[in-house]
Amino acid sequence: MLSQAVGYAITALGTIASAGGRPVLVKEIAEAARLPAPYLAKIVHALAKKGLVVTQRGVGGGVSLARPAVGITLMEVATALDDPITSPTCMLGTAECSDARACPAHRFWTASRANVLEFLRQTTVADIAAFESRRRWRLDEERLAVLAPPEGPQANTHGTGEQLQQ
Repeated sequence: MLSQAVGYAITALGTIASAGGRPVLVKEIAEAARLPAPYLAKIVHALAKKGLVVTQRGVGGGVSLARPAVGITLMEVATALDDPITSPTCMLGTAECSDARACPAHRFWTASRANVLEFLRQTTVADIAAFESRRRWRLDEERLAVLAPPEGPQANTHGTGEQLQQ
C-alpha cells in the first residue's frame, strides 16, 4: 500500500534510530537492512532535504536523525517522499471521485485509506526501531536455541551414547 521508497525509508530510519545517536553510513544501513545502497542514498538525500535526517561527510560522518525518533511520524516520512497515500486520489484512477460522485470502490477506499493514515500519524520511527530490536532479539534467541546443546539424560554424551563424567 505504501510505495517501495517509503518502505525503504522507514526501514532505514529505524536502523538509524537503533544506532544510539551515532552517525551511520548509508552503506551500513543498506547492509543491515538489506536494501540497495544507490537507491537508499537517493532516499536519504530526499529525507535530508525535508529535514528528517542530517548527513555529514568525512571521518565520523554518516546519517543521523534530525530530531528524536519519537518525534518523527511515519506520516512525515510518507509526506516527505510524496507517497500517493498522502493525497486524496481515487483508487480506480477516476478523475472525479467524491462522496457525491463516488466510484465503485469509493466507500471501501475511503475507510481503508483513513485507517492507513491514522496508523501513519500514530506510529513513530521510535516504534519501528523498538519493533526491529524485538525482532532481532527473537531471531538471536532462535539461533542460540539451535546452537545450544540438548538437555536431558543424553545431554552430556560425546557421540557414543555414553554420559561424560563431570
